[in-house]
Amino acid sequence: MNQQDNQFSIEYTQLHKWEKELDEKGFISDEAALILALSHETNPITLSKLLILAALSRLWRNKADSLAEVWMEKALQLDPNNPKAKEYVLTSEWYKWKDFLAVLSFPSIRETDNRTAKKKTAEQYILICKTFLVDVDDHVHAIQEKVEWVEKSGSEALHIQYRELLELLENTVSAVGQLLKAAEEYDQSIIGVFHTATYYEDLKLKMANLEEIKQKWHLLFDDPKDATAAPSKKALEQLQDMVGIEQVKARVNDYYRFLLYQKERKKLGFQIKDELSLNMILTGNPGTGKTTLARLFAKIYHELGVLPRDEVIEANRSQLIGAFVGQTEENVRTFVERAVGGVLFIDEAYSLKREGQSGNDYGQTAIDTLVSLMTGNEFGGKFACILAGYPEEMRSFIDANPGLRSRFPHSNFIHLPDYSNEELIMISEKIAGENDYILTDEAKLELCQRIERERVDNTFGNARTVRNIVLDAIFKKGSVIQRDNQDILHYTFLNKEDFSLENRERKESPSDQLDRLIGLDSIKEEMKSLISFVKMQQYRRSNGLPPVPIQLHAVFTGNPGTGKTTVAKIYAAFLKECGILKRGHLIVASRADFVAGYMGQSAGKTKKKIREALGGVLFIDEAYSLIASGPTVGDYGKEVIDTLVDEMTKHNENLVVVLAGYPNEMDKLLGSNPGLLSRFKKYFIFPDYNQGELLAIMEAYAGSYQYQLTDDARKLLIEMLNVETINGNGRFATNLVDEMIQAQAMRLMSREQDQDLAAKALFLEEEDIRNAIQKVTNMRG
Repeated sequence: MNQQDNQFSIEYTQLHKWEKELDEKGFISDEAALILALSHETNPITLSKLLILAALSRLWRNKADSLAEVWMEKALQLDPNNPKAKEYVLTSEWYKWKDFLAVLSFPSIRETDNRTAKKKTAEQYILICKTFLVDVDDHVHAIQEKVEWVEKSGSEALHIQYRELLELLENTVSAVGQLLKAAEEYDQSIIGVFHTATYYEDLKLKMANLEEIKQKWHLLFDDPKDATAAPSKKALEQLQDMVGIEQVKARVNDYYRFLLYQKERKKLGFQIKDELSLNMILTGNPGTGKTTLARLFAKIYHELGVLPRDEVIEANRSQLIGAFVGQTEENVRTFVERAVGGVLFIDEAYSLKREGQSGNDYGQTAIDTLVSLMTGNEFGGKFACILAGYPEEMRSFIDANPGLRSRFPHSNFIHLPDYSNEELIMISEKIAGENDYILTDEAKLELCQRIERERVDNTFGNARTVRNIVLDAIFKKGSVIQRDNQDILHYTFLNKEDFSLENRERKESPSDQLDRLIGLDSIKEEMKSLISFVKMQQYRRSNGLPPVPIQLHAVFTGNPGTGKTTVAKIYAAFLKECGILKRGHLIVASRADFVAGYMGQSAGKTKKKIREALGGVLFIDEAYSLIASGPTVGDYGKEVIDTLVDEMTKHNENLVVVLAGYPNEMDKLLGSNPGLLSRFKKYFIFPDYNQGELLAIMEAYAGSYQYQLTDDARKLLIEMLNVETINGNGRFATNLVDEMIQAQAMRLMSREQDQDLAAKALFLEEEDIRNAIQKVTNMRG
């Protein structure tokens, strides 16, 4: 082995430590280090030893680990003399022979059958025997090779087993040959005129002889530890296997013990007048395990004899709500009938009663029908009902329905929290393991970053999101072009690149975008200063230094068309680059996006718009219009502002709000709410563009579509800018260029068969400027 081959070779001392730990404990405690060594090892002999250690450690945790078997076979390929690999593979192959004689399964044969039935049975015997004898020679030869191989490996126990196996197989071949002869003679006797029972008795005797050999064959594989299938886990054991949710586990354990306690009291003859309600409310964000927990409750109820079945009937709004009178009651009744003896599980139950539902929505009917059936003589106490959904929505839903509130005691409310990143990594390892993959340490770090980017609001899917990310990584790994003879470890590990998101678009950096803006020198300096401050605080935080609190909410004041929206978009990109915002997108909103038609509805509308902006910047244009005067308008605006302040506090740095508008009006808005004023301390004042900047904007905008101004056109445009009072700033400039382009199109298209059209189409001329200015002037007049 040369120096390059030895570059990643594991040190002998570490390998010896792992071997010693495996002998003492049965597993390797630091499997991550072992996997890392495995992924980098280049020496085939050392790699074979590492594969054995990793495989045996996995088998200690799970005897049916399929990946361990693959690693063992690979270890043997790398080092045919590896004794542990050889013994494991031979043992594994030994058990593969267990059902080999299953093909010798014959139909029943009866002397009382008619001639046709007897002949058909005899023909089946003949076919089965001949098929077996044709194929068996190769298998006899294979076992003979194993006997020789085991003899050389020095495993005496395995050698005896394979010798017995070979002897039984040879006896089987002899017995099947005798049975074939007896079956053929029996078949001939059926055809003959003089049929006697002698051939039938001989066939039965040969069949009994073969069955005796088959029994001995199966006895070779009998193992007391494998005699019966492992019993399925109890509900509480399955709960303990779930990652995280420790408080939920403790609560369910207490609930289980109480039900068990009540069951024992009943056995002793005690009267229990007030039974503990089986109905549950499970709250939590998507992917936190609500459906899984509902199924475990069904098992708990069944295990304790509280309910006769452990089946869960799942339903949702679309399945329960009907389209016409009477259909909803029928739908709810149907699901309750199906759930009798088990559990009825309704996910997103709050959607049954939508806010502000009309008379054509039968959500309340569904609720009333469910309550009636839960308490009526026909179905009352014969099934459990579990409702699930978002925490806040479920609390409002239950509180708004007295019938439900009385049937779901507060003690039966269980909240499932979001998983931490560490818990989600553990879940991802389990998901990968179910597909015979292992995550490298680099992959876990990349996955953690993916999780953090996805964790923006309460729609984050927790375990569901992680499952999708892992399955996407597996798909990505398998979809790339594969080289021939890929090493087995390529099919084992999920690496960093399998989880990384390729950014195919080479986007311009926010700094370059800011520099490319025309004018706005003071804004650029202010923005660069703020972003430098943010980056420094991020650096201090990451290096264990106390960061200064960052005020990211801002007020942009200035006339229309001065670049406020454009700068807000760049601001969002800057904050994403700094690691403050996860998405870095911009949501532009106005009064219409917040204010609803009735009192009380504006808060919900505002929260919905804020959810869209989480992880980015919410840009509220003409924000002062929220407190515009008029009948009841101010009340609606106050509701929006109060909600906005609450949500800004709740989401902290996950939401950045930029208020935009005229200076004086913005001062009035901020003064209308002390909470609003305290949260907006950063002001950006956008000046109007001067004539030179407007001309530069026009030329840049026209140039983006490969248009140029002729010298005369440019002079005329400068004269116009010096004389005219420009309202609209940059917006006016781009609109005027659009009119110039249209005027040019009208001029050129009115000429027939212009030979120089391709060249002339690039230039905007003086005539186009005059026509555009005239049109804009008329529109303004």
